[in-house]
Amino acid sequence: MPRNDERREALKACAEDARGCTRCPELAASRTQVVFGTGDPDADVMFVGEAPDRQDDALGVPLAGRSGALLDEMLAEIGLRREDVYVTAALKCRPADNRDPAPAELERCRSYLERQIELVRPRVVCTLGNAATRLLRGEPTPITAIHGQPESREIGGVAVRLYPLFHPDAALYRSAGVELLRADFARLPELLAMPVPERTPASPDADVVPPGEDPAPGPDEDSSAAAQLGLF
Repeated sequence: MPRNDERREALKACAEDARGCTRCPELAASRTQVVFGTGDPDADVMFVGEAPDRQDDALGVPLAGRSGALLDEMLAEIGLRREDVYVTAALKCRPADNRDPAPAELERCRSYLERQIELVRPRVVCTLGNAATRLLRGEPTPITAIHGQPESREIGGVAVRLYPLFHPDAALYRSAGVELLRADFARLPELLAMPVPERTPASPDADVVPPGEDPAPGPDEDSSAAAQLGLF
């Protein structure tokens, strides 16, 4: 395993490579800059958002606006700061008009995200919203059905606990959404205290760790909650 200083240098090299990326010509032409990632390169927790918005693109910082403020608030409630975690996105360039990332764009950018996971080596990877969750799980189950349910995965050659969460932007639509996100965040210290998971190839059949005594909602209940929260 590379030493910490070697991994940090490799992460810098990956960021430099991403800054010159033209795999998605439309995004390369319209972006202000590539938004690669910020935070502790040795973090135990990595947050993976969807794609940069206008403010992220201008500042070069993922989750820089209202959603980032909510992330900072949730982190503070469990005794962490933005500097203690690593924050990135599934797509490193802002789509025009803040549209949803196209599946092909996410696939072209996947290698950068997997390299970040390989080099940071987090214990827990929190996917924020549908795009990042579906990309790293490899199947289309919506975030409304699986949020707050950690599972063991191997990503970028690293055994991690993948922990799907609502994206802060979606949570901000309704106060109930914020409370759902808060409840899922409250479990992070428990996940970090668990042993590093065994190396398990990523697949839709990966073992799911039950979320305490609170069962996942059934399809009808989940769809109703999602509709009320504006999370579709």
